[in-house]
Amino acid sequence: MENEFLKGRKILVVEDDLSSRLYLNKILEKTGAVLLNASDGKEAVETVSSDPEIDIILMDIQLPVIDGYQSAALIRKIRKNMIIVAQTAYSLMGDREKILASGFDDYIVKPIFPNQLVEKLVNILINNKQH
Repeated sequence: MENEFLKGRKILVVEDDLSSRLYLNKILEKTGAVLLNASDGKEAVETVSSDPEIDIILMDIQLPVIDGYQSAALIRKIRKNMIIVAQTAYSLMGDREKILASGFDDYIVKPIFPNQLVEKLVNILINNKQH
């Protein structure tokens, strides 16, 4: 069922580390989602600006050019209701609050496990009234 729910959804994966980006694509390909990729925050903002069909963004926080926090803020100006999920290696006290206060809808901590990622994306889409 989870795979069916993501089937045809357009997901933008924003990750500067090539091996991490390939890993996330491999997981999400199995769901039948339509995948787009960006390797930095500037590219992510440009992609969202040019493609109104994106359903959800999975964005690393530590990005070159424009970091994830700034990218999320810029994307919110373009598409107020865009679902943006942060991916981070940090899970210290206060990080959750900072991530959510910065305009992300949710976050997932690295290392990312396939079932955890799919479940997180399905749940956030189900709980978001805009989609």
